[in-house]
Amino acid sequence: MPVNLTRNAIAMMNSGDVNSKPLVQVVDIKLIGNSQERYRFLLSDSESTQHAMLATQLNEQVRTGRVKKGSIIQLIDYICSTVQNRRIIVVLNMETIIPEYEIIGNPKLPTGSEPEANKSMPNNNLLESSTRSTNNRYSAPAPANKAQSFQPTIQPAYQPPPNYKIQGPIMKNEAPARIIPIAALNPYQGRWAIKARVTAKGDLRRYNNARGDGKVFSFDLLDSDGGEIRVTCFNAVVDRFYNVIEVGKVYLISKGSLKPAQKNFNHLKNEWEIFLESNSTVELCPDEDGSIPRQQFSFRPITEIESAENNSILDVIGIVISVNPSVPILRKNGMETQRRILNLKDASGKSVELTLWGDFCNKEGQKLQEMVDSGLFPVLAVKAGKVNDFNGKSIGTISSTQLFIDPDCPEAQGLRVWFESGGRNTASISISKELMPGGSKNEIRKTLTQIKDEGLGRSDKPDWVTAKATVVFIKTDNFCYTACPLMIGDRQCNKKVTQSGNKRWLCDRCNQEFEECDYRYLLQVQIQDHTGLTWVTAFQEAGEEILGCSAKEMYLLKYELQDDTRFGEIIRSRLFHQYLFRLKIKEELYGDEQRVKITVVKVDKVNYSAESRYLLDMVTKNFPNRKQF
Repeated sequence: MPVNLTRNAIAMMNSGDVNSKPLVQVVDIKLIGNSQERYRFLLSDSESTQHAMLATQLNEQVRTGRVKKGSIIQLIDYICSTVQNRRIIVVLNMETIIPEYEIIGNPKLPTGSEPEANKSMPNNNLLESSTRSTNNRYSAPAPANKAQSFQPTIQPAYQPPPNYKIQGPIMKNEAPARIIPIAALNPYQGRWAIKARVTAKGDLRRYNNARGDGKVFSFDLLDSDGGEIRVTCFNAVVDRFYNVIEVGKVYLISKGSLKPAQKNFNHLKNEWEIFLESNSTVELCPDEDGSIPRQQFSFRPITEIESAENNSILDVIGIVISVNPSVPILRKNGMETQRRILNLKDASGKSVELTLWGDFCNKEGQKLQEMVDSGLFPVLAVKAGKVNDFNGKSIGTISSTQLFIDPDCPEAQGLRVWFESGGRNTASISISKELMPGGSKNEIRKTLTQIKDEGLGRSDKPDWVTAKATVVFIKTDNFCYTACPLMIGDRQCNKKVTQSGNKRWLCDRCNQEFEECDYRYLLQVQIQDHTGLTWVTAFQEAGEEILGCSAKEMYLLKYELQDDTRFGEIIRSRLFHQYLFRLKIKEELYGDEQRVKITVVKVDKVNYSAESRYLLDMVTKNFPNRKQF
């Protein structure tokens, strides 16, 4: 959509206005002058045009191409003078908003402003006098030469208060900034304003770092030109705006600072983020602006998700073909949350798991389950889902994720037509888990000897394999450690803590003391299969699965109750159990020596029925011409 230039800007400047800071367009530029280089502009407000002269200190902006034909500029400091019976705008300071833009409207010259063919532009000396007079525009005009007299054009109504000279820069900055597209924002603009719709609002998060406690939240904006940007607020600014911002509403925002976007957390296609400050303004626009879309998607087919990078953020749309019940999950910080898994498929012939966390399970998740249970298969659009590559590729919700059930968009309509015209009965291949219970589609089975013989873990990226093996030995020294229970953002610190003299626990990272700490497994386990044995490290969840109880329980038995008998019984009872171990293999530096570290990321009890089917399938693939028994 075209940029909205300041309406009637030319007429206002001709009548003596010098305070409105209008947004105008340069429709023509000419170089004039013999002894001194000067540039003449033809400025437009989309309806009328007016000739203007550029102050010589601004010539560099034209030479370097920052201002050219078609540029959208904001006049910061200017005056309109009568020179040789013609009105001329003298531009003393300006700001380039958009370097290149198509000519807006069909502007025409005001009556009497077009110079006659046999007349030239005023000479440089006259313009110098006009420019000098504007440098002290509110003092008495300097004497003009005898050939020409200059009449002051500023009306008394525009005179500033007496203290203007002391507080002039402050008062100038109070003038309202002009609305510009989000795509035109950059850190080099002094003043700007954007009008945009809030498409997503993140949760209020609290954090703790070396500088102390704090809080933060973010929201995403979309304007009528399709530009998107994230806005972030910290601490006192959170108190001002958190309850003001509502998803779907349109706001006028100005006086923020722009910084490079943190792409690890920001999925929007913009290299900048806005950080609101104490002097920032956020005004709700009460009238609905239909030119601003309610949401903007960039959907990826499910088949492309298979090659997407881990932790990348993307949009996906598909038909919901199954929904699992919501189950409680204990987080690392001891808090309980909900998890619900559903499956999406699309016309690419692939399906993917979508994991809903927290409130998504009880809101959209419950509605989706009721629809599928009643025989309906809704279309679900996922905005900002996070890719997970554990055990295949899947999508998970994060705080900025949005779910849209049966959205009104062309992609959803096309997907519905495909599903009803035969896609319902089309088989799809899961990129998350294989449909047969024998194992994951992307699972790589290795024996323990193969891990060593094939040199796994020695490349730049870790290797992920699954091994069926038996626990044969568990080290009981340093089987767990005392960990910091404090939250840093949405994650637990988990750094090792020590006990101080007052019997309180101290975390060096958080620089805080607390009454109770957390206990986390750091198990060293020896596992064995039919080819050999190896040592692996099992952390919290994997350690709990192997030992069948929490690290805190085992710590209390060994060090508080000193019940070595019971402690030993638990350890011995967990030996010689067979599991499917999901292993991460990566070479790490220990001192001056490179060692391959094998970490257990998941432990599953062997389902012998499913394992038998998996082995039979392997036999079929490796011996296709075998005789039937």
